[in-house]
Amino acid sequence: MPEGRAPSPKRKAAELRGRKGETLAAWSLRLKGYRILAQRVRTPVGEIDLIAEKSGIVVFVEVKARTGRLAALNAVTPHAWGRIARAADYWMARRPHYSEHGWRYDLIAITPARWPEHIRDAWRPGMG
Repeated sequence: MPEGRAPSPKRKAAELRGRKGETLAAWSLRLKGYRILAQRVRTPVGEIDLIAEKSGIVVFVEVKARTGRLAALNAVTPHAWGRIARAADYWMARRPHYSEHGWRYDLIAITPARWPEHIRDAWRPGMG
Protein backbone atom coordinates (compact mmCIF):
# COMPACT_ATOMS: atom_id res chain seq x y z
CA MET A 1 0.00 0.00 0.00
CA PRO A 2 1.43 3.42 -0.90
CA GLU A 3 2.65 5.46 2.02
CA GLY A 4 0.07 7.90 3.39
CA ARG A 5 -2.98 5.96 2.17
CA ALA A 6 -5.36 4.69 4.80
CA PRO A 7 -6.32 1.01 4.69
CA SER A 8 -9.69 0.23 3.13
CA PRO A 9 -12.67 -0.55 5.39
CA LYS A 10 -12.47 -4.17 4.21
CA ARG A 11 -8.78 -4.38 5.20
CA LYS A 12 -9.52 -2.77 8.58
CA ALA A 13 -12.29 -5.33 9.23
CA ALA A 14 -9.95 -8.21 8.31
CA GLU A 15 -7.27 -6.80 10.63
CA LEU A 16 -9.76 -6.60 13.49
CA ARG A 17 -10.94 -10.20 12.88
CA GLY A 18 -7.32 -11.33 12.89
CA ARG A 19 -6.57 -9.59 16.18
CA LYS A 20 -9.69 -11.04 17.80
CA GLY A 21 -8.76 -14.52 16.55
CA GLU A 22 -5.23 -14.20 17.91
CA THR A 23 -6.54 -13.03 21.28
CA LEU A 24 -8.95 -15.98 21.46
CA ALA A 25 -6.15 -18.36 20.44
CA ALA A 26 -3.84 -16.94 23.13
CA TRP A 27 -6.47 -17.44 25.82
CA SER A 28 -7.16 -21.00 24.68
CA LEU A 29 -3.43 -21.75 24.97
CA ARG A 30 -3.24 -20.17 28.44
CA LEU A 31 -6.09 -22.42 29.57
CA LYS A 32 -4.01 -25.40 28.42
CA GLY A 33 -1.05 -24.27 30.52
CA TYR A 34 0.99 -22.42 27.90
CA ARG A 35 2.77 -19.18 28.71
CA ILE A 36 2.43 -16.58 25.96
CA LEU A 37 5.87 -15.12 25.23
CA ALA A 38 4.87 -12.77 22.41
CA GLN A 39 2.03 -11.81 20.09
CA ARG A 40 2.14 -10.34 16.58
CA VAL A 41 5.89 -10.61 16.25
CA ARG A 42 7.28 -8.83 13.20
CA THR A 43 10.82 -9.58 12.07
CA PRO A 44 12.70 -8.52 8.92
CA VAL A 45 12.07 -12.01 7.46
CA GLY A 46 8.45 -12.65 8.43
CA GLU A 47 5.84 -12.46 11.13
CA ILE A 48 4.59 -14.84 13.80
CA ASP A 49 1.10 -14.61 15.27
CA LEU A 50 1.87 -16.11 18.70
CA ILE A 51 4.91 -17.47 20.48
CA ALA A 52 4.20 -19.63 23.51
CA GLU A 53 6.11 -21.94 25.84
CA LYS A 54 5.16 -25.04 27.76
CA SER A 55 7.31 -27.73 29.34
CA GLY A 56 10.54 -26.53 27.74
CA ILE A 57 9.09 -26.28 24.22
CA VAL A 58 8.83 -22.95 22.39
CA VAL A 59 5.79 -23.01 20.12
CA PHE A 60 5.41 -20.77 17.07
CA VAL A 61 1.70 -20.53 16.39
CA GLU A 62 -0.06 -19.47 13.21
CA VAL A 63 -3.69 -18.47 13.78
CA LYS A 64 -6.23 -18.67 10.96
CA ALA A 65 -9.79 -17.42 11.35
CA ARG A 66 -12.09 -18.65 8.59
CA THR A 67 -15.78 -19.39 8.13
CA GLY A 68 -15.17 -23.13 7.88
CA ARG A 69 -12.87 -25.62 9.58
CA LEU A 70 -11.21 -26.96 6.42
CA ALA A 71 -10.64 -23.47 5.07
CA ALA A 72 -8.87 -22.55 8.31
CA LEU A 73 -6.80 -25.75 8.41
CA ASN A 74 -5.72 -25.35 4.77
CA ALA A 75 -5.10 -21.59 4.89
CA VAL A 76 -1.35 -21.77 5.49
CA THR A 77 0.67 -22.56 2.38
CA PRO A 78 4.09 -24.24 2.44
CA HIS A 79 5.55 -20.88 1.34
CA ALA A 80 3.93 -19.16 4.34
CA TRP A 81 5.25 -21.86 6.70
CA GLY A 82 8.71 -21.18 5.27
CA ARG A 83 8.40 -17.47 6.12
CA ILE A 84 7.21 -18.37 9.63
CA ALA A 85 10.19 -20.72 10.02
CA ARG A 86 12.63 -17.98 8.97
CA ALA A 87 11.00 -15.59 11.44
CA ALA A 88 11.25 -18.27 14.16
CA ASP A 89 14.95 -18.79 13.40
CA TYR A 90 15.48 -15.03 13.63
CA TRP A 91 13.56 -14.79 16.94
CA MET A 92 15.35 -17.77 18.52
CA ALA A 93 18.80 -16.55 17.43
CA ARG A 94 18.25 -13.38 19.45
CA ARG A 95 17.19 -15.24 22.60
CA PRO A 96 20.05 -17.50 23.70
CA HIS A 97 18.29 -18.24 26.98
CA TYR A 98 15.91 -20.48 24.95
CA SER A 99 18.76 -22.39 23.27
CA GLU A 100 18.11 -25.50 25.37
CA HIS A 101 14.39 -25.50 24.51
CA GLY A 102 12.86 -27.60 21.78
CA TRP A 103 10.53 -25.85 19.35
CA ARG A 104 7.68 -26.62 17.02
CA TYR A 105 5.11 -25.04 14.72
CA ASP A 106 1.41 -25.21 15.61
CA LEU A 107 -1.76 -24.00 13.94
CA ILE A 108 -4.89 -22.75 15.66
CA ALA A 109 -8.04 -22.71 13.54
CA ILE A 110 -10.71 -20.22 14.57
CA THR A 111 -14.18 -20.85 13.17
CA PRO A 112 -17.56 -19.40 14.16
CA ALA A 113 -19.35 -20.99 17.14
CA ARG A 114 -16.52 -23.45 17.86
CA TRP A 115 -13.73 -23.59 20.39
CA PRO A 116 -10.35 -22.89 18.74
CA GLU A 117 -8.86 -26.05 17.25
CA HIS A 118 -5.21 -26.47 18.20
CA ILE A 119 -3.16 -28.57 15.79
CA ARG A 120 0.13 -29.39 17.50
CA ASP A 121 3.19 -29.89 15.30
CA ALA A 122 1.20 -28.82 12.23
CA TRP A 123 4.32 -28.34 10.10
CA ARG A 124 8.03 -29.13 10.10
CA PRO A 125 10.80 -27.69 7.94
CA GLY A 126 11.16 -29.82 4.84
CA MET A 127 7.46 -30.66 4.61
CA GLY A 128 5.88 -29.81 1.26
